[in-house]
Amino acid sequence: MLVAFSVENYRSFKDRVTLSMLAADLSSKPPTLDSSNVFQPRDDLKLLTSAAIYGANASGKSNLVAALSFMRSYILNSSRETSLREPVNITPYRLSTETEKSPSRFEIVFVQQGTIYRYGFLVSRRQVEEEWLYAATGKKEAYLFERAHEEIRVNRRTFKEGDGVEERTRPNALFLSATAQWNGKRAGKILEWFEKMTVNAGVDDSSTQRRLVQRYGSEELPLDLIDFVRRLDLGIEDMYLEREPLQELQLRDDDGNVRIATIGGSTRVRTTHSKYDEKGGVVGTELFDLLANESQGTRRLFTLAEPILAALRSGVPLVIDEMDARLHPILTCAIVGIFNSPETNPKHAQLIFTTHDTNLLGSDLFRRDQIWFVEKSRRGESTLYSLVEYKARNDAAYEKNYIAGRYGAIPYLGMLRAVIGVADAEQEDLKAETDEVASTENATRDLPAASDRDQG
Repeated sequence: MLVAFSVENYRSFKDRVTLSMLAADLSSKPPTLDSSNVFQPRDDLKLLTSAAIYGANASGKSNLVAALSFMRSYILNSSRETSLREPVNITPYRLSTETEKSPSRFEIVFVQQGTIYRYGFLVSRRQVEEEWLYAATGKKEAYLFERAHEEIRVNRRTFKEGDGVEERTRPNALFLSATAQWNGKRAGKILEWFEKMTVNAGVDDSSTQRRLVQRYGSEELPLDLIDFVRRLDLGIEDMYLEREPLQELQLRDDDGNVRIATIGGSTRVRTTHSKYDEKGGVVGTELFDLLANESQGTRRLFTLAEPILAALRSGVPLVIDEMDARLHPILTCAIVGIFNSPETNPKHAQLIFTTHDTNLLGSDLFRRDQIWFVEKSRRGESTLYSLVEYKARNDAAYEKNYIAGRYGAIPYLGMLRAVIGVADAEQEDLKAETDEVASTENATRDLPAASDRDQG
């Protein structure tokens, strides 16, 4: 289970921001949210089942997902895919002379089999500058290893498997990854947690859909995947795989030699729909090709079905960028509801997603600590904050207030009106209104520390 994720000096995030899945000490309306949307992996820890991240276009929401995706990928691949001289594919905040040559920082806190791990690293294009791993089985945290450049200090009592791996770790690779590669049992378990976590960092599903279809080429579609799509898309009766048979062709080259070429063997997903007569009676079925004939929304459901079901089966985090893309708001609400229900999510998988769907703010789906905002300043710096940091009532109209700009993180359309010929005087009036909203926001928002948050 994810406890918190922090990033600093990466893409649009100049200063450190933290997405926390810790449940705040608050009472919700309706009160059922406090039992359905919160779970306890340990007696001393309460976590949230889901988090929705809002913000204007280009505010940095996708950069937050990209940061988590980079961390996951680097942990899984740094020790086996990089050569000694290969630069790290990292993008620091580029709009400041302070940060453009500084390392980027990533840290994650998570629970695995009752142990709380805190792992992180600082990395530049050239090398890993720092790296650390701490663990807590009780209230006290102990270090497993600490790294500063090429100097690695290993706790030989709690992380003996890392002893001797220091010399085998390249400057541009992570020590945790190297230890797992050298059959470190504890390191391998940690990498297994990252491997199971899914980070879907994009809405262009075409390549993903084709990959999924071809991956099922030697299998059958899982029954729960078929049932998931069928229940959420009322037009589909059934789904199955259709494999094109392999064919061998004899081809003759320029020298007259005969060679055998194999073609075909591709796989496609067929969907079945009921066919009706003029009186509305079912007279048969019609076959559709998923990628050629079904809607973008149905194809999006198919793409999301597998990671959603995998997360629910394993009880791991699932991170989706723009989850509501091409989906009806009712479907998005239904997916969130699956994760927020102990009945459909008994292993406490966590759903974290970015969205523009404000309907979710008015449907009694979330507690205040589950609603997050990303806002970008005029200098291009993204900040991340939660609704719990506002003095907002538990029964407030969150959707209406967000659209009105009371929580920030919305588009500023003044310049657009100027482009299409709005008079300067009206433009100034609009700017004054915006400044007034910003002033109200600063007066009601309390950002300095989590301990200062309103606990209403």
